[in-house]
Amino acid sequence: MSEPIKYADRCYRSGSALVAGVLLLGLAGWLGGDALVRGDGRTPVTALAALLFVVPLVVAFTFRPAVFAGDERLRVRNPFRTIVAPWGAVESIDARYSVELRADDVKYQLWAIPVSLRARNRATRHNDRLARGEDPRGGIFSLSGMGGSPDPQDLKEKSAPSDDTVSELRELAERHGEQESAQGPVSVRWAYEILAPLAVGAAGLLVLWLTS
Repeated sequence: MSEPIKYADRCYRSGSALVAGVLLLGLAGWLGGDALVRGDGRTPVTALAALLFVVPLVVAFTFRPAVFAGDERLRVRNPFRTIVAPWGAVESIDARYSVELRADDVKYQLWAIPVSLRARNRATRHNDRLARGEDPRGGIFSLSGMGGSPDPQDLKEKSAPSDDTVSELRELAERHGEQESAQGPVSVRWAYEILAPLAVGAAGLLVLWLTS
């Protein structure tokens, strides 16, 4: 009997966070590099310590956050920790002001899936117009057909992107939660590759400040 096909994990992350990370690292590299090359006295050392502190911090909150959903487990990569939860241990996934995972009676935030209250309110207004039989585009487009026929997609109910993602994760939890291969305890690992240079940079800045 052939083994079941395993598909690659689904990856969820924020595109805007990645863009912000590129911009912030570019700015830090420009300012810090200039201070390292052209600075005099304690300036280069201060710039190096600042880079050791700032770069890991930017990476932690922009590039690092991601959620990987496979057939057996959910892997949540937050700024300073990685949480691996087999589907059998997942109790709930909710999106209120932030997306939260509850597994083994512990709650974890999913930093990679930001909740936009604006997008949620926009989807709610759209669905309310549909329920009342109004043009879902609203505004001047609903007056005397000035906007022409609405797109077929506009005639369907909508939801915020974060709520769509939560629905997908809940579906995966229900589908795979009873599998034997999806059982086990939740594991948490600290991101020492982020914390170590961050601590060195913070210590360097503190020493420089105390000795200034």
